Amino acid sequence: MKISCLQENLAKGLSVVGRAVGTRSTLPQASHVLLASDEGRLKLVATNLEIAISCWIGAQVEEEGAVTVPARLLTDFVGSLPNERIDMSLPARAKQLNLNCARNEASVSGMDAADFPPVPPVDDGFRLKLEAKALRTAIEQTEFAAAADDTRPVLTGIHTLLEDSELTLAAADGFRLAVYKLALGQEVPEKVEVIIPARAMRELMRLLAEEEEPVELAFNAARSQVLFRMKSVEMVATLIQGTFPNYSQLIPASYASRALIDMRQFLQETRIAAIFARDGSGIVRIQLQPGEDVAPGKLIISARAEEIGEHRGEMDVKIEGEASKIAFNSKYLQDVLQVLDCSQVALETSTPSSPGVLRPVGVENYVHVVMPMFVQW
Repeated sequence: MKISCLQENLAKGLSVVGRAVGTRSTLPQASHVLLASDEGRLKLVATNLEIAISCWIGAQVEEEGAVTVPARLLTDFVGSLPNERIDMSLPARAKQLNLNCARNEASVSGMDAADFPPVPPVDDGFRLKLEAKALRTAIEQTEFAAAADDTRPVLTGIHTLLEDSELTLAAADGFRLAVYKLALGQEVPEKVEVIIPARAMRELMRLLAEEEEPVELAFNAARSQVLFRMKSVEMVATLIQGTFPNYSQLIPASYASRALIDMRQFLQETRIAAIFARDGSGIVRIQLQPGEDVAPGKLIISARAEEIGEHRGEMDVKIEGEASKIAFNSKYLQDVLQVLDCSQVALETSTPSSPGVLRPVGVENYVHVVMPMFVQW
């Protein structure tokens, strides 16, 4: 194998696939990155056996070949080199990769590319193209609500439903629920309902940051793998098997009180209250008081911690309905408010023990449900 490429391109490619490198796997190759020539380009692949990321970079290929080398060592070494050409060579039937850049030389012990975990093919099932920016927004506004622990594996994923001409993403952890509906502009050939790991969606969200062209979404016929294909990057993830809860019945159909709140101010006041909530089980209390005559309504947000102190903030808001009060976990409030891209958010409540609902004003395709905290008022 004899391949040359620019240090900048190789460093970027390694950073893209590096997030899929296995850290706890008992398989040594999972901590490696695969380097292989592929139709005049250099292909980099990393996998932790749940997610596999492949990246292609421009290169000059003199001799075809492939090898796997320790990912962390190669990434750190390439990242410290000057921005010049890197020449890589692998003698026939050897496993020692030689690298030359400027006046730096190194040799890295590798392993046989044939022993690298294969990336499952996803080429015999459903395919669809999605607009990159819209997909990134959909993921950003749902993935944080997925469960972090594996107590209920299905909740660590994002429920993905393709039906008619709409893609619906939903995530829940038992305390909150985020649902985003994305119009596709085209009819899907068949209904698809799967659970994609939230971790895979987070990696995809990062990969989409620089993508401008449409992303290809594909599932294999067995509905066990999903593929996301971008311009020079592909990601394959193993789907979570199981039944996702019927979340539609968790969204309240009515409310007793609805407040229209300035989103940025609400986030700021929540962050201030969260400072006091840290030592008070993370609880922030919200009271909605309708205005009288021409006076605006008021939202009072407060937090207190025994033996430390308390805080109370006020905001002018427009309120429909009756006075109400509810308490939330401050982290859950901040999580949703900081990903919304709107000027106003509507807070809908019924009773202190009923879920609260947050909706961006003027946007019909997103809803966020938060379970209340039980407190003494």
